[in-house]
Amino acid sequence: MSSSGGDQSSSSASAFLSTLIPVGLLAAAFVGVFLTVRTKYKRVYGPRTYHETLSKWEMTRDLPTGRFNWLKPFSHMPDEDVLKHQSLDGYLYLRFLKMLILICFVGSCITFPVLFPVNATAGGGQKQFDMLSFSNIGKNAKNRYYAHVFIGWIFFAFVMYMITRETMYCINIRNAYLRAPFYASRISSRTVLFTDVPAEYLNPDKLRTLFSTYMQRYWLATDCKDLEKKVEERDKDAMMLENAEIQLCSKGNKRHLKWEKKGDKRKDAISEYDPEAPATSRYLKKKDRPTHRLGKIPLIGKKVDTIDWTRSELRRLNPEVQWAQDRHRSGDAKLLPAVFIEFTTQEAAEAAFRRMTPSKPPHMRPRAIGERPDEIIWKNLGLSRKQRWLRRFGTNTFLTLMIIFWAIPVAVVGAISNINYLTNKVPFLGFINHIPPVVLGVVTGLLPSVALSILMSLVPVFCRFAAKLSGEVTLPAAELRTQSWYMAFQVVQVFLVMTLASGASSVVTKIINEPSSATTLLAENLPKASNFYISYFIVQGLGISTGSLLNIGGLAMGIIGPKFLQNTPRKKFNSYITLGGQIWGAQYPQFGNLGIIALSYSIISPLLLGFATVGFLCIYLAVRYNSFYVLSNTIDTKGLGYARVLQQLTTGVYIGQVCQLGLFAINTAPGPIVLQAICLGVTAIYHAIMRHTLSEYVLYPPDSMDYDERLAMLASKKRMSYDSTKEGRPPSEKGATGPISKLSEKKATFLARWFDPRRSKSYDRFRNFVFEQEPPQYSMEEEESAYFNPAISSPPPTLWIVRDDLGISTQEVKDSIEVISITDEFARFEGKKVVWERGERVDLNEVPIWKKDVEY
Repeated sequence: MSSSGGDQSSSSASAFLSTLIPVGLLAAAFVGVFLTVRTKYKRVYGPRTYHETLSKWEMTRDLPTGRFNWLKPFSHMPDEDVLKHQSLDGYLYLRFLKMLILICFVGSCITFPVLFPVNATAGGGQKQFDMLSFSNIGKNAKNRYYAHVFIGWIFFAFVMYMITRETMYCINIRNAYLRAPFYASRISSRTVLFTDVPAEYLNPDKLRTLFSTYMQRYWLATDCKDLEKKVEERDKDAMMLENAEIQLCSKGNKRHLKWEKKGDKRKDAISEYDPEAPATSRYLKKKDRPTHRLGKIPLIGKKVDTIDWTRSELRRLNPEVQWAQDRHRSGDAKLLPAVFIEFTTQEAAEAAFRRMTPSKPPHMRPRAIGERPDEIIWKNLGLSRKQRWLRRFGTNTFLTLMIIFWAIPVAVVGAISNINYLTNKVPFLGFINHIPPVVLGVVTGLLPSVALSILMSLVPVFCRFAAKLSGEVTLPAAELRTQSWYMAFQVVQVFLVMTLASGASSVVTKIINEPSSATTLLAENLPKASNFYISYFIVQGLGISTGSLLNIGGLAMGIIGPKFLQNTPRKKFNSYITLGGQIWGAQYPQFGNLGIIALSYSIISPLLLGFATVGFLCIYLAVRYNSFYVLSNTIDTKGLGYARVLQQLTTGVYIGQVCQLGLFAINTAPGPIVLQAICLGVTAIYHAIMRHTLSEYVLYPPDSMDYDERLAMLASKKRMSYDSTKEGRPPSEKGATGPISKLSEKKATFLARWFDPRRSKSYDRFRNFVFEQEPPQYSMEEEESAYFNPAISSPPPTLWIVRDDLGISTQEVKDSIEVISITDEFARFEGKKVVWERGERVDLNEVPIWKKDVEY
């Protein structure tokens, strides 16, 4: 293979240094600031360590003091603490990053000793980093391709082993987690959501007939659109009243402080004020009372006194909402084709979930099991099959078009990474030849990396919106769909389009001059695109990880928020108890795609594996700290996000092998072509068998760890539907396997030996760990209203205003208490500042607006 550098020299080293130096300096600055302010702003950098806070996110260890003691958790605190105090998703996310570190490190150990000398001495004429890649193998050194083939066999076999091992691990830990008493005793673990329910089954008698004595209670979904609007209007007016009351008290307090400062008590100035008002109102003028205009258009509409108007509206809305809520509770409202069924046991719920199918009578579709009420997308429960299909088709079309047209800005970014190769054919870019190498390195290395990161940050927002719009009925399901779409987007745009744009731009001049050489030139130069990803790993590993560690947004809110944005007790309390969450639909694809890139380039440009190892290590340390001390879990997929990203990771294996095969074919190397084709075929067959065998376990953890019988059942492909004629017995695994042929038995035995999840010893380990947690306890009211639409069980909010020394708040409480619950306890003025009492003096559950977090 001849040199393709031509008169353009490689800028890989300068691009690397020009990216590493500024990003490294920025990362050092971030870490320095973090070490300086970490203990000063504990609410930002250690909210999970507060023993005075809600027990749901309280950690057992304090935030270490001292500048460098923050490193101690990484050697003393096991990752299992995240499982115990946060979620299964949080723990598995850390494990995913550790897996990527291990794969890249082992890959470096396998590829570096062999492929570096093979590539570097191949006589291709490449310079800098390019001489260590596949592109440096000259035409007279084709026998060296065998090294790439056999090293690829070893490394990709290891990767597939790791994916298989971690899938089994995921099965085991999900089984231990879902079977643990603290989880199995939850109402959600025994509740199944059915949609597309026929109208005749929307009554208790039919449901009892269908599910017999195994049905404990049910919740019929009702059309709550009108009720939701009324509840929203009531709550909006209540918050308007609260803010108006606080504003009134604040004005009186400020005037009092002003007069005190001047030594003027204004004892005799009562004539300026309302003479019939209480004595404390001497600090208030009539114009101090908050007002607003009715109507949706600003500055137009009747001007009204806000306090009087909202009180009047609440007097009207409260009984209307209560009457509508009672109707919905009794079922005297329009029914939607959806029902929540709580079964007596977790096993009965899972059996019904597996066996009910829309293809057989009564044609219900089991949609979800184990999902909390706050994870239901209530507005999607009433969609018909046709509406759901149209929505899914529309969102898929929209996202497909977005992927296609998003290629334009991404391709521009990719071209910038090799813009120095375009100067011969694009005259106005000629000035690039005269800029200093350092500046050129910044333009081709740092600039496109940062631009791509910003560009891609917008995509998850669109994907998540489309997932909810597509008709998914639960937030975890929408998040998993977001993960799938965003991963496809990442692979196509950040990887494939970026690679092709970067590789093509480096040889566009020669392709224009000699079009017939396009395939050969691209084969020589596509490996050079890895230079961009070296810079990309630096930006992600150093810049993004230290940026998340410093948490600039949270720090800014910690400094600015209390002074300017949090001016009511409610805002201060909510800010105090609310933790930032990790969103798996965006995070798994972001770093999973980096893993796919590393795997794809592992043989073509093995140097990338080294940078990937360091990058993933930096990301892991930052995520681990935030998981221990800062972040909570927003949406709980119960480990399904991890199981999905493991399968998505095989994309990197396939791309890497296909790229090798293509490069061998372009350079006419028959022996390596045959061997690589065999490797690709074996990988595909192995992956298909592994996925077919284990996918059922991932979705439906078995009732016990005795897998042989269940594997035999899966091999026989028997499926039993729910039969309500057999004495109401719910479907179960026992007796459902039917006769199994000898062939099926042999197949099941082979699969049981090869893919038996019992090979992973994680089940017993984590079963003992999760069994330590206490099962939740429910009141009768909590049980009865668990799966009602939130609008049905939403009480009028309690208003929380600020107590003042003048008695204004006391008077306002008396005037409003007959309309709505209101109090001025535990909040006061300190000068002009609003504060709320907390800590040893006041427990959080004593705060007026505190709500118990029910573990449904």
